Amino acid sequence: MTKILIIYTGGTIGMVNNPLTGALIPFDFAQIQQNVPELARLNYQIGVHSFDPIMDSSNMDPSVWAEIARIIKSEYESYDGFVVLHGSDTMAFTASALSFMLENLDKPVVLTGSQLPIGEIRTDAKENLITALEIVATKDDGVAMVPEVCIYFDYQLFRGNRSIKYNSEKFEAFQSPNYHILAEAGVNLSFYTNYILPHPKGKLEVQSNFNANIGVLKMYPGITAQAVQAVTRSGVDAIVMETFGSGNTTTASWFIESLQEALDHGKLIIDISQCQGGSVELGKYETSKKLQQMGIVSGYDMTFEATVTKLMYLMGKGLTTTEIAGLMEQNLRGELTA
Repeated sequence: MTKILIIYTGGTIGMVNNPLTGALIPFDFAQIQQNVPELARLNYQIGVHSFDPIMDSSNMDPSVWAEIARIIKSEYESYDGFVVLHGSDTMAFTASALSFMLENLDKPVVLTGSQLPIGEIRTDAKENLITALEIVATKDDGVAMVPEVCIYFDYQLFRGNRSIKYNSEKFEAFQSPNYHILAEAGVNLSFYTNYILPHPKGKLEVQSNFNANIGVLKMYPGITAQAVQAVTRSGVDAIVMETFGSGNTTTASWFIESLQEALDHGKLIIDISQCQGGSVELGKYETSKKLQQMGIVSGYDMTFEATVTKLMYLMGKGLTTTEIAGLMEQNLRGELTA
């Protein structure tokens, strides 16, 4: 019998309305089972690990990611795969982080949740949960169909570190703007095997030391030296710079000098695009050529979520700035198209 562990962290999927305040509050997983009697009809042996206390996903941080990874590591030999129930707001961050933490992952880890609580009449929670379980259980010649960290939402399966939450009101809350979906749930489950990572050969290793000392610099027309230097002169170890189009910024001398000052102080600067689709191409235009010459690192087509968590992961490994810069431009877990 297929064995699946559900790791219940919290999120809207496990919420009910407080009759006094009208606000959504969490309840325990036993109540989810009561609201989804179909679980009993699945021919799976389902284990449950519930966080205590249940968390709103806005409170997620690297220590919680490490706890999820620890649970997966400790139960890895006992289960065929894992479903992580998680709030949708930071789900893409957690999925990206886990993809880097779980090296040589050979079993599916599928994050899912919902836009409406599971007790609501029109909820999307039941379908998301049941299909996530079915995806985890699917095998081909006895091995997992999807040996990677994914997000399942509204009939589509996305690579975790390629996903973004783009809508807070629609059931189709997630997109993968720069990578094909991995599977689609219709009358049948259709897997797009050409886009799924190959099975690794090594043993599962978990890297849970993260360095979260990262600053974010988002470009906008008219940005001031004071705003830029509040980031470049801060005590962060690395800066994620969200630029225009294919990696472009202002060429004002004060701006270039601010970046150079940060680089001279050992800070790493990663250039990613504000556009959801497309890739950074440093040097394509004059407005990014100087960045390329200075040694700004290209984030290519990585999402913001993948860039931040990959940086935390690499900086937590105790590597040199040069080593981190090189690895940021390499495809480690299918997170970028170099």
